[in-house]
Amino acid sequence: MKLEGTYTIHAPRDTVWEHLLNPESLAKSLPGCEKLEPDGDGCYRAEMKVGIAAVKGSYHGRVEILDAVPPEHFRMKVEGQGTGGFLKGEGTFTLVAGDTGTLIGYSGEAQVGGVIANVGQRLVLAAARQIVNQFFQAFSKQFI
Repeated sequence: MKLEGTYTIHAPRDTVWEHLLNPESLAKSLPGCEKLEPDGDGCYRAEMKVGIAAVKGSYHGRVEILDAVPPEHFRMKVEGQGTGGFLKGEGTFTLVAGDTGTLIGYSGEAQVGGVIANVGQRLVLAAARQIVNQFFQAFSKQFI
């Protein structure tokens, strides 16, 4: 499953960069996130409750920040497993300064398996897009 898009945050690029790499800011923005703690060297341990259609569950995993070039771009690797199956994904985030704020471009791919994969690819993709949108809406509210 491939996800890509852009979102504008009305704040300076340096500030947006700092918040994107701040576990407290991320935890406030990630739908269903119950815990996000640093685990050394650009890694975080995460605990989330997520539901797609009738498949709901608790998940734990690891988020790793790689190839960071402040405040321009970084790569994120995510692995998680839980009651509904597993998720593996990797994506790139690019921050571009603009007149009205910062344009965040994102592109990545993810794989799901287990019970959650039985929901159907189209439904999983729609749910993933909704989660990304909810993340950016919550994230942008931190700059108001």
